Amino acid sequence: MSTLRAFARLCTLPLAVLCAGLFAGIAPAHAGENRLQVHPFPNPIRYSHHNDDYTVRVRVPGGAWQDLYEYNVKVDLDKPQDASMVYFNFDGAVEVAVQKNNGMFSKVTIRPDAKGVKPVVRDGIVYFTLRRPDNLSVEFDDDHLHNLHVFTHAIRADMPAVPADLSSYDVGTGTTPDMTQSTVFFGPGIHSGEFRVRSHTTVYIHGAAIMKNPLVIDGVEDVKVISDGLFDGVDMMIVRNSRHVEIDGPIFINQPHGTMRCITSQDLVEKNIRTIGAGQWSDGLGHFACERVTIADSFVRTSDDCVTFYNHRWDIWGDTRDVQVKDSTLWADVAHAVMIGIHGNTPTPAHPQSEVLERLRFSNIDILEHDEDEPEYEGALGIMAGDDNLVRDVVFDDIRVDRIEEGKLFNLKIAYTAKYNTSPGRGIENVTLRNIHYTGRGAPSAARITGRDGARMVRNVTIENVTVGGKRLSAPEAGLLEVNEFVDGLHFR
Repeated sequence: MSTLRAFARLCTLPLAVLCAGLFAGIAPAHAGENRLQVHPFPNPIRYSHHNDDYTVRVRVPGGAWQDLYEYNVKVDLDKPQDASMVYFNFDGAVEVAVQKNNGMFSKVTIRPDAKGVKPVVRDGIVYFTLRRPDNLSVEFDDDHLHNLHVFTHAIRADMPAVPADLSSYDVGTGTTPDMTQSTVFFGPGIHSGEFRVRSHTTVYIHGAAIMKNPLVIDGVEDVKVISDGLFDGVDMMIVRNSRHVEIDGPIFINQPHGTMRCITSQDLVEKNIRTIGAGQWSDGLGHFACERVTIADSFVRTSDDCVTFYNHRWDIWGDTRDVQVKDSTLWADVAHAVMIGIHGNTPTPAHPQSEVLERLRFSNIDILEHDEDEPEYEGALGIMAGDDNLVRDVVFDDIRVDRIEEGKLFNLKIAYTAKYNTSPGRGIENVTLRNIHYTGRGAPSAARITGRDGARMVRNVTIENVTVGGKRLSAPEAGLLEVNEFVDGLHFR
């Protein structure tokens, strides 16, 4: 309860005193290097959003410890559980202390392993040092469902300062900014309403702001969203018919469905997005008929597919091309880390054009979990070409898969499912899987590459340095890599 007591005291301070500390409140630099920025929470959520499983403190090396507010987040739709999340910003180095409040533990792990963060336990308290911003999972005795998520970012020099006149701000309800301005700032507090963003606008969201409704980015261009704040229970941010949109930094928790859906838009940058969702159909970052998309430095934990790329669905038509997903962590409590191509346009007289997904690149990605109960859809990395889609020129490179509860390492498939499709895909062509390693204990069920017939095939797949439990894939093998007769040009290196 130390966190609640500390913040309860903070929230009883006079408003001017609170905000002066809050917004001046970046710890002074030590030797011009180490700085820390902690974001207090709005007063009304003090008890409603807190999780008591952990007490988390942070400090610059040698400085005073500061308590963080531990948010409760729901994970895993199969049987929803309560996990925890904290967030803060820093430059240089910081030290983190985590106290587990319920029961003893014998070991602690910080994932992804590739981040190289090693904890030390002293007197029952877990300590670790961060020397660069990272997004991490702290897990006690391999408990993935009641873990602590630690989300961090560098301190933003471009975040607006709070005006000297603080009368328009409150630690409870935030003041809704004027959305017609070219610069929009959501200050501390809870914000509700319709937030429709205009063209040529930069939106800033402070780290002590909680958004209860999404931003609406529809039919606009030249938009930036720079956020240290939290979207709480928001049902999907939509980017539609827009171009030159950059979204940097928001944290999403407890959304009833998905995190973001991007539709027929171009030149999108989605970076430093942190999301944890356990709602039904809670896809993470979904894309329909978008071009020139970059996703980077993000942490996506969902109970449906983490990142998706599709073409036609509902009233959406078009192609997908020139996609880059990199330097991110994906965690699918349910379904796939990556899903490509299952939705597209089966030609009709009204819409006669088949669609294409091409030039997709995925690199330096940690997949912490894959769990798919339906064998037809299994695959941490899934290309499932349906609805006359042609998927071509796809590269998966430098990908580490940590745990597969139920599923496959990858699945390249011409799909035709009664649930989703009106025709099979046209084909899958020119796919490279390079430097992919499944390191979890045991083995997943077989990876799979399957065409449908002589006209709808998988062609030209290169598998280079792909390992399962240290064993390199070098040929089709029962129980490890299944390939059917409608695959042409399978190469191993």
